[in-house]
Amino acid sequence: MDFFFQILILIMSIVIHEVSHGYAARHLGDRTAEYEGRLTLNPLKHLDPIGSLLVPLFSYILGGFIIGWAKPVPYNPYNLRPGRWSEAIVAGAGPLSNIAIALIFGVLLRGALSGEVGWASPAFIEITSIIVLINIILAVFNLMPVPPLDGSKILFALFPAHFTQFRAFFERYGLVLLIFFVFFIWQLIFPLVVLLFSLIAGVPL
Repeated sequence: MDFFFQILILIMSIVIHEVSHGYAARHLGDRTAEYEGRLTLNPLKHLDPIGSLLVPLFSYILGGFIIGWAKPVPYNPYNLRPGRWSEAIVAGAGPLSNIAIALIFGVLLRGALSGEVGWASPAFIEITSIIVLINIILAVFNLMPVPPLDGSKILFALFPAHFTQFRAFFERYGLVLLIFFVFFIWQLIFPLVVLLFSLIAGVPL
């Protein structure tokens, strides 16, 4: 049952993450996501069989935590308003939405644990804690500079224009790098998630 709730929370958090990409792109002039019906909270429009189901399942079984991703919201970088940071802004909108969710529910969790939210039940505290944790994981995970994660788009925005071959190389082998990162490097990053949870929720994980 705990895994079931975590999957539901993960899916909705990923959906908000992806929709945020689409709205950021639309704000910068590209309406590709809107035309393809991806500016919706309907999870069926965003789920990826591997990233939304298999990876969360295996990460939960092997490590006791859940990570995952959805189908990327499409956008055309050539439609974005000119500027080297346009693509980075679209990429950053997803993790920023997860940080916002974690902060909002972190405030609720602090209120529940302090007794300020009198109607908060143990079930409310548990679900709120899961929401905060999963959204911190999504934000940190997606900010890693590994293609095709959002952090790579932000990193590439820092590079001069003539580094296109460098970018193409890393994007070509992005899936291999991502699998290696998930199963070998992520465990080294996870203490950062624990620290952020403690700072936001006010209690240790």
